[in-house]
Amino acid sequence: MNQQDSTVLLFVGTQKGLFIARCAGLHGGWQLEGPHISGYEILHAWLDPRDRVTAYAAAYHVIWGAHVYRSDDQGKTWTSLAHAPQHPPGLYESSTKAIWYLAPGHPSSTDALYAGIDPPGLFQSLDRGESWAPVTGLNEHPTRSTWEPARGGFAVHSIYVDTTRPGRLYAAVSAGGVYCSVDEGVSWQPANRGVRAENLPDKYPESGHNVHRLIMHPRRPQRLYRQCYSGTYRSDDSASTWVEITEGLPSDFGYAIMADPNDPDTVFQIPEESSHMRATVGGKLRVYRSRDGGRRWQPLTDGLPQAHAYVTVLREAMDCDALQPCGVYFGTSGGHLFASRDAGEHWQLIANFLPRILSVKVAVLPSE
Repeated sequence: MNQQDSTVLLFVGTQKGLFIARCAGLHGGWQLEGPHISGYEILHAWLDPRDRVTAYAAAYHVIWGAHVYRSDDQGKTWTSLAHAPQHPPGLYESSTKAIWYLAPGHPSSTDALYAGIDPPGLFQSLDRGESWAPVTGLNEHPTRSTWEPARGGFAVHSIYVDTTRPGRLYAAVSAGGVYCSVDEGVSWQPANRGVRAENLPDKYPESGHNVHRLIMHPRRPQRLYRQCYSGTYRSDDSASTWVEITEGLPSDFGYAIMADPNDPDTVFQIPEESSHMRATVGGKLRVYRSRDGGRRWQPLTDGLPQAHAYVTVLREAMDCDALQPCGVYFGTSGGHLFASRDAGEHWQLIANFLPRILSVKVAVLPSE
């Protein structure tokens, strides 16, 4: 599908509800819809790639708690589902503090979903979110005692199904590290070899890492990237080992990282000043791009503010589409929504004065 014949939808989760930005064709203008599920924090929302009709959203309200919402009309209307993933009562201080991440199951299982929650737990649904079962192999992992709360929360996120190798799953824990299963989630192994943990006594521990975001490349799933509390990393062997690719970036701290779905060597990252500052380095909003798997980095700034732009881009607040060239999209803590339709060469501010942006997910549909 090319840019001229496509409609791009951005599912933008904010602190006050879900917005959908829509652009038809390469030169079409952006239209903003919403807020849907108003008043709720939308930590993650997306259109299901298996049918491009069903959409899901992870919602949280300080009074009403955590809920999964589903849409059966591409996000036009939403229904709160009766059940949310949760730990057994009394196991932790809260059964479900928040739902951080929702992920589609294998394409052959069109009703299957995964959810990552706080307190850290992985859950599976086989009926489009109507009911949930714990993935005990991860939730009761022997290394769980090494997990600890991070400043941003204590949850499972970054859940991926390797569609090319049956049974292989990935999930990340903040703070706990990356885990891999090769038997459909029955058993899990830590996958953190080669990753620094400067905040821990052991610099290279098996588990306990504060991983901010993990991504698996959809066309070459043995290629993964991760942004951590200490550095940016690439794996070429299905997360068995990691090589650090921080050199060339202005900081080893950040949240947002994403790869071009068409090219596993093209990766985008937004560095932040430090774990203390947690804002763009030097007040400059720069997206860094590498065309060679992180060996060299180039700052992309055309259309982005380069002075006194002290914002944060959270872990789920950047995404790429699979058009040629790829579109790149991200939202900030200040409510700015940016888009590039040419792999980051030029940027456009497509919405402003939104609530704090928590997540951005893109979907591409044929133009009507």
